[in-house]
Amino acid sequence: MALRDIKARIDSTKKTMQITKAMEMVSAAKLNRAEQNAKSFGPYVDKIQEVVGSIASGSNAKHSMLLTRPVKKTGYFVVTADRGLAGAYNSNILRHVYRTIQQRHKSPDEYALIVIGKVGVNFFKSRKMSILDSITGVADQPSFAEIKAIASKAVSLYADGTFDELYMYYNHFVSAIQNDLTEKKLLPLTDIAETKSKSSYEYEPSEDEILEVLLPQYAESLIYGALLDAKAAEHASRMTAMRNATDNANELIGQLTLSYNRERQAAITQEITEIVGGVAALE
Repeated sequence: MALRDIKARIDSTKKTMQITKAMEMVSAAKLNRAEQNAKSFGPYVDKIQEVVGSIASGSNAKHSMLLTRPVKKTGYFVVTADRGLAGAYNSNILRHVYRTIQQRHKSPDEYALIVIGKVGVNFFKSRKMSILDSITGVADQPSFAEIKAIASKAVSLYADGTFDELYMYYNHFVSAIQNDLTEKKLLPLTDIAETKSKSSYEYEPSEDEILEVLLPQYAESLIYGALLDAKAAEHASRMTAMRNATDNANELIGQLTLSYNRERQAAITQEITEIVGGVAALE
């Protein structure tokens, strides 16, 4: 490789490294806020789960969201990102969901998808898989108002019998360098009655009326909590991916610089040899 080509590649790699370093810093800042959002929402979910569990376990209430029914159609709620450059964040979950559907179902009539994120929407559309609803362009620090419509629709589709069970898939944030693929059965809420209440409650109006309002809110809060968790995992994955890209670029620059110096030294040696040879020929 010519010296000019090596020098041009070094310069382009340095510019790329500046971009990846900047993206790493941006993702780190977003991660801090996303992690705080996910943690601060946790107590709300825990409390509403406790209240709903207390009512469900201590009464004869028979709400449709608490009862298992014969499964004719399964819903899959999948949370992905709108962009790539986040390592295996999107590919892991999409590959798992796709493989799960292929194993569980023989016909497209047996399942339907609800998808958050442009990457997931494009993935399933390209494979001609049924998407009942989707949303893209969710903010890096999403509010409940942004996803209330799709969360409410997911719950109503179960309530009206469009599907008989609903699974949710997302990446659970563990740390800045780890996130775990999570599969959660969202509906029916068959395990909610097993929740142990730390307090005693008096209900007004009736328990059935309270469940009618709280159960959909609880299911929607689970979806929102999963999205907050997934956003933290997304920012962490992107930060890690950009850090690895920066390190790789730095290593490549070192290798190219070494090659550049070797080629330059070889060229100088060649020039000296030619000069010495020319002088010897004149003597």
